[in-house]
Amino acid sequence: MPSVRRPRFPALRALPFALALAAAGAATAHAAPVEPAYQLAQQEKPALIATLKDLVSIESGSKDIEGLDRIAALIRDRLAALGGDAKLVEPTEIYRMEDTPEKVGKMVMAQFKGTGRRNIMLIAHMDTVYLRGMLAQQPFRVDGDRAYGLGIADDKNGVAVILHTVAILQKMKFKDYGTLTVLINGDEEISSPGARAMLTKLGAQQDAVFSCEATRVTGDRLSLATSGIGAISLKVEGKASHAGSAPELGRNALYELSHQILQMRDLSNPDTGLKVNWTISSAGTNRNVIPAVATAQADVRVLRTADYDGLERTLQERIKQKLIPNTRVEVKFERRRPPLEVTQAARTLAAHAQGIYSEIGEKLMVYDTAEGGGTDAAFAAAGTKAPVIERFGLRGFGAHSNDAEYVDLNSVTPRLYLLTRMIMDVSQDKAGK
Repeated sequence: MPSVRRPRFPALRALPFALALAAAGAATAHAAPVEPAYQLAQQEKPALIATLKDLVSIESGSKDIEGLDRIAALIRDRLAALGGDAKLVEPTEIYRMEDTPEKVGKMVMAQFKGTGRRNIMLIAHMDTVYLRGMLAQQPFRVDGDRAYGLGIADDKNGVAVILHTVAILQKMKFKDYGTLTVLINGDEEISSPGARAMLTKLGAQQDAVFSCEATRVTGDRLSLATSGIGAISLKVEGKASHAGSAPELGRNALYELSHQILQMRDLSNPDTGLKVNWTISSAGTNRNVIPAVATAQADVRVLRTADYDGLERTLQERIKQKLIPNTRVEVKFERRRPPLEVTQAARTLAAHAQGIYSEIGEKLMVYDTAEGGGTDAAFAAAGTKAPVIERFGLRGFGAHSNDAEYVDLNSVTPRLYLLTRMIMDVSQDKAGK
């Protein structure tokens, strides 16, 4: 199989994707790293580690508006110092879900204007799942080749990678893009109710979008597909009565809820990747009272946006089939995230990324099937046919844990080099079509 060393990959279009990946992954490091990009990526490592400390040292849970304002101001100021037109953006179009707070964190948006034609966007998020006060028990620390901290893998490393990739481009005086847009949001962990509209709007204006969630510590990878995430809320209203002396006068909401869940236990479809799992239920107030209200929730994962419509129709049809007369059954369905669906444009561009990685003797895997999680990349892809690729961040582990979240510092130079070169090659039309 021929070695792939040059920026364009026309032969890959005729191959099945698995073979295309093998061809790109088999490329050896015959092509030398592009300088000064590689040298600057090496030199930028200490500064990136310092940035990680700054970011992790600010608590920024998704509902911690004070903390989000602090970290947003820091990121805005850093982007402005790099020469960007940087500003804070207050969400105005909010998609409200069951857990959406009254106030949603601001976005940081920065735009760098160049001399070329291609528009590129870099995205990451600054919010975390952690609560105020947890930083005291898990402060930033470096232990060997690992940097630990709350939110460092998900996704403050992505913010740092973006800042220092832009810094490398500025040091090179590289401006061959048309625009380089950076968008950092503060509500990703609650399904981006305020940022989703902006992500879709800006994504539609780009020639490529690179999302900087962390890759896995088990191996460098990029992702071309992520799951869509939905939620089902089921509510049954019955009638309370004494469970001992007059149960027949009641309408047992728990019985009806159980019936509804049982008749909806077969909604998953392995052939299409649709997953529906009932995970939470609640009913009743006292042991001796027939429950008047019962509720349940289900987690939904899809690989195709079209599956949302079919599922929603099925839910409305199923609830008409009741066990207990004179009960009221209501179902609500939230489309928390669309899936990121793989495209040929993303495959071609990802294959090019593999060639770049081979220049520094590194191997890069590309996954074109979803792994279960959802990201903001899907919102950015919702209105465009341009390539949108996920996992340009550092190698990370332990996301959402309060004592084991870290990034692998050995990945700093390779990942900075990869993102820098991808921006350069897309800007200069060297990344294949």
